[in-house]
Amino acid sequence: MDIQHLQYFVSVATHGSFTKAARECYVSQPTISKMIKSFEEELGVPLFNRAGKKIVLTDAGQAVFQQAQKTLKAFRQLTDAINDVAGLKKGKIRIGLPPMIGSRYFPRVIDEFHHAYPDIKIQLVEDVTRKVVHDVENGTLDLGAVVMPVDDEVFGHFSFVHDRLVLLVHPSHRLAGCSSVRLKQLKEEEFIFFHRDFALHDQIIKECLKLGFMPNIIYESTQWDLICELVASNLGVALLPSTICHAFNPERVKIIHLEEPVLPWNLAIIWPKHQYLSFAVKEWIRFTKNLFGSGIRPAVPQPEEATKKRK
Repeated sequence: MDIQHLQYFVSVATHGSFTKAARECYVSQPTISKMIKSFEEELGVPLFNRAGKKIVLTDAGQAVFQQAQKTLKAFRQLTDAINDVAGLKKGKIRIGLPPMIGSRYFPRVIDEFHHAYPDIKIQLVEDVTRKVVHDVENGTLDLGAVVMPVDDEVFGHFSFVHDRLVLLVHPSHRLAGCSSVRLKQLKEEEFIFFHRDFALHDQIIKECLKLGFMPNIIYESTQWDLICELVASNLGVALLPSTICHAFNPERVKIIHLEEPVLPWNLAIIWPKHQYLSFAVKEWIRFTKNLFGSGIRPAVPQPEEATKKRK
């Protein structure tokens, strides 16, 4: 048994797929299948139930999975500590980025950090805020960019975006001429929401329920540009962060300030507060804090790209 066995095993268990695990580990599927079979023979028990399309952990596999995660975490911390003692400016950082956040705020950050620290490898993992928070807490990720708030007792963090939600409507909508609206005025509207896995989904529903109504959600999407296109097609209204909306074509969608209540959309970099942080992770925190503090702006599409006119 070695660390590679554990890495392959945890990857297969996490994804429930030899194919996805092979892709993540940069090896062929036969290679990873052979390694798992060898691991099972060494332990003397089957770790996976391979019946059907989905492979699932056996009871023995569940027990090994829990311990393997702890062992890999300890091994990463050991490697980081050795590199730090040796004064080596190298290592690996695993960063969780929700799709809507990553593509807009981090291309320049990653580019400049890579030039400053070419020997530090960065692994980007795209997932929704809930999953990123969970994986940072359990050590699967070193850092995450998330929608606030988070538990200050568990996470260290620094904020890099302070924003608020605005209302998007079609130009022919009854509210299109308003400069601002109250959330309770949208009681009878048909909403286009981010998918329920996104933090904004539950945040908006919670605020609506406080005002005595459940929003009528007719569409959900994981893509902000698709949500905008649906609004531009007069299929509903949407609530989106203002920094995303300012590039939209005003001839196709109208942006209206939302008042009473103001719904915040604040972003932060988080890390586990009570765990060892490697040199690489501490440098990323310091570097990005300085870069965002210097006034870095999100990469936004041009209006004609964000809302192309249909032919």
